[in-house]
Amino acid sequence: MSVVAAVEIADVAALRALVGAQPLLSGWRTLSEASVLGFADATDDHQWIHVDAERARRESPFGGPIAHGFLTLSLVPALLAETVPMRQRMGVNYGLNRVRFTSPVPVGSRVRARIGVKEVSDVEGGGAQVVWDVGIECEGSERPACVAEFITRHYF
Repeated sequence: MSVVAAVEIADVAALRALVGAQPLLSGWRTLSEASVLGFADATDDHQWIHVDAERARRESPFGGPIAHGFLTLSLVPALLAETVPMRQRMGVNYGLNRVRFTSPVPVGSRVRARIGVKEVSDVEGGGAQVVWDVGIECEGSERPACVAEFITRHYF
């Protein structure tokens, strides 16, 4: 999977340089039926709009099965790591400030992340906390599928 634009980060100064800069784009990733069914099994969320293609085509307002919103959200760390690789001792996901699922992702669609740095602050132990503005775009859709403020901590 190719990355549209990537920036390698080796220290906190490089993270700070991204605050307010142009957002970066990840490569595209397909949300296949197999990945949706695997996510349904892993989370025990087998709602028919995700796993029953025939019923979803017949009854859902989306015209077919859609990926779980939380599956779309769960791609954020991987898409971030491929787009902003870090030479660090350790990095951890710290949480989310805000998440919205603003449009559906039909099963089989390609998605990518648009990633910007909103804020970088120092944390105990010599690390940095980053608030990322992330939008998950679905190919062919005018609206993002998911928008989130994702928070990570990094130790270089």
